Amino acid sequence: MEVILRDHVDNVGRRGEVVKVADGYARNYLLPRKLALVATPGNLKQVERERVKFDAKEAEEKGAADSIAAKMSSLEVVISRKVGETEALYGSVTSADIAEALGKQGFDVDKRKIGLREPIKKLGVQTVPVKLHREVIVQLPVKVVAEGKPEPTPEELKATDAAAKS
Repeated sequence: MEVILRDHVDNVGRRGEVVKVADGYARNYLLPRKLALVATPGNLKQVERERVKFDAKEAEEKGAADSIAAKMSSLEVVISRKVGETEALYGSVTSADIAEALGKQGFDVDKRKIGLREPIKKLGVQTVPVKLHREVIVQLPVKVVAEGKPEPTPEELKATDAAAKS
């Protein structure tokens, strides 16, 4: 089925494009969520008229994402967790935890926009990509520290990382 995308859909296409998708995907996902319109001559004309608005909205969204990215670039998220005697975490740090920590610092980021491949299960600093816009991705350092213990110095962190690698 050919549809006209009303909004950007990952791995499908950009706003305003005419794409061919499976009938079920269009019927059950794209059309009910108003992410697409069926590609008819009338809808094509309507989308052409709306293209100017789409382009302006796209530029505005990208500008807003750039300004948030500039503020986030100097940010470091610190999350404390309980640890055992061998410095192993009880539980893990997930994208929901990172989103909550960002929320406390004044940034409202959806946990699905945080590109954490798998939960963090060790102490230290890891860089996590945060997708603010499809063209704006911020590399955010996330520091996991032991709860109730003083924060280790950078030298101690390097020593622990070196010991873990060998």
